[in-house]
Amino acid sequence: MTTLHDLLEAHVDAGTLPGAVGLVARGDQVEVAAVGAQEVGGGAPMARDSIFRVASITKSVTAAALLILVEERRIALDDPIGMWLPELGKPVVVRTPASPVDDVVPADRPITVFDVLASQAGYGFPSDFTLPAVQELFTVQKDGRVPSNFPPADEWMAALGRIPLLYQPGAAWLYDTCSVLQGVLISRVTGQPLPEFLTERILGPLGMVDTAAAEQPKSGAGHAGRPSAPAAVGDGLAGAVPQVTTRMRKAPY
Repeated sequence: MTTLHDLLEAHVDAGTLPGAVGLVARGDQVEVAAVGAQEVGGGAPMARDSIFRVASITKSVTAAALLILVEERRIALDDPIGMWLPELGKPVVVRTPASPVDDVVPADRPITVFDVLASQAGYGFPSDFTLPAVQELFTVQKDGRVPSNFPPADEWMAALGRIPLLYQPGAAWLYDTCSVLQGVLISRVTGQPLPEFLTERILGPLGMVDTAAAEQPKSGAGHAGRPSAPAAVGDGLAGAVPQVTTRMRKAPY
């Protein structure tokens, strides 16, 4: 039977990736394997506690943070987000998904907190990137893997507010943009940068001391691939973009 180590090593040997760490657990049985190197071309060997950039997994963490505010009644699911994001208080929608960005109609209703949580606000990426409104969104929605590329939150929100929705609020699921909106919404409701709120309310209480919005280097610990570190807490919109780094400890979180 192929072991986890053999499975990961096959990908490393094929050149698919320089190294990998894997964990499989079932009941009390836990298998962990670390293979390859932390950087392309060699370098330090991959280790169980190597630091990795976590990408879209952070979307669920950010959504959980917003639900904390719902649970505390600081915000409600049916609240219009325009209460905190006035830039999106009176959205317009392209007449059809294929319409030019200047062929718009008023939104049927306001965008709500639920719409943002469900990724159904009308902003985001469908399967067809050639649609005019999507092309326009690309001018604002930067690569989330590099949060420092984003402008300050107020500037980003103002630019987003000038772009029409692709669909009416609640009408369709679209990828990515709503997660950034969740981060901005949390920051504006709480008056805190998103990384600070995540650490205070989620990561800290769960004991996730090696998970943060920026790398927290420790003696002897390596950073897999060494991507450019996310921007510091509170650095413009980077403080609202859901990106963290994390390492595996002795017990999986």
